[in-house]
Amino acid sequence: MTNVGPPPSAAFLVMAVGRRMRERVERTLKGEVITMRHLSALGHLSRDAGISYSELARRASVTPQSMQATLAKLEECGAVSRTTDSGRGRTARLVVTDEGMRLLALGQDAIGELDEVLARYLDADTLGKLMPGLLRTMLALGGDERR
Repeated sequence: MTNVGPPPSAAFLVMAVGRRMRERVERTLKGEVITMRHLSALGHLSRDAGISYSELARRASVTPQSMQATLAKLEECGAVSRTTDSGRGRTARLVVTDEGMRLLALGQDAIGELDEVLARYLDADTLGKLMPGLLRTMLALGGDERR
């Protein structure tokens, strides 16, 4: 008698695929000394100039202090620049630099390669149904659709 385990879990498969995809993108970014968190922050900043640290943190599901560290790293590597003086009670205005746009393009290329992998294994009809379903699921779990 063969040992039959529990039926496959869609949630587990989505998590496992997501983890492997994240690892692949982070391997691409490793030489650049940034992570997916940095890439995500760059993406939000490029679309929503002037977004607050708190809003960035909310979208990334991290504390504002953690987001401040993420943004400090991006400033340090020249990916963002501050256009206002920092100070207590002041909103820092950060803009994505040319270097930040280069890093963002690198990350987008890596993600595009993963889209190609998905397209090899899932037909267009399946992908067309999967995307809205995953988006609704992410929103139901408290995610942000602009990630």
